[in-house]
Amino acid sequence: MINNHVPTVFGVLVVLAALAAPANAAEAIPGPSSQAEFGAKLLVCNACHGENGVPKNAATPIIWGQQEKFLGKQLHDFQSGTREFEVMSWMTINLAPSELDAAAASFAKKSWPARSAAAARPSPPAGIAVCQICHQQNLAGGLPAPRLAGQSYEYLVEAMRRYAEGERTNNADMVNLMKPLSPAEREAMARYISGL
Repeated sequence: MINNHVPTVFGVLVVLAALAAPANAAEAIPGPSSQAEFGAKLLVCNACHGENGVPKNAATPIIWGQQEKFLGKQLHDFQSGTREFEVMSWMTINLAPSELDAAAASFAKKSWPARSAAAARPSPPAGIAVCQICHQQNLAGGLPAPRLAGQSYEYLVEAMRRYAEGERTNNADMVNLMKPLSPAEREAMARYISGL
């Protein structure tokens, strides 16, 4: 009876050893020998964020072409639990710390997805100038903050709500900026930004 399970147990141990090997060498950025494995890990991101950079669900952010430092911080925050979102926490647990930064670099190098021509832009809502301090002119992002222009209304309004209600706390400035805004003000800002 025991002998029937030996090949299965041995097989499981071999698989576990193979999976543990990259974790032991996690301090180095993935080399050519592990590029295929790393690439496969990143392909999983397409399930939500889209094969062509356009998310499958409007509440999911665009990450293609986003600022590398922002993406890296978010990935580290998901892995450490500083930012909570169950799916992303689960996804980042499968990446070594060096792979988080390499993933951020990989997505940052991709082009922001093209959009169809939008209707005429409405006037900027009150308070949008405060956003431009960090998110830069036209809210296209830069070193201090991510690109917001072109993110979906659904993602933006939900992110703003989570900051305002203290559910997302990995950026104290955003919490302080969003708390005093009413839901209607946040909705107007999200509608404007998503149209840029």
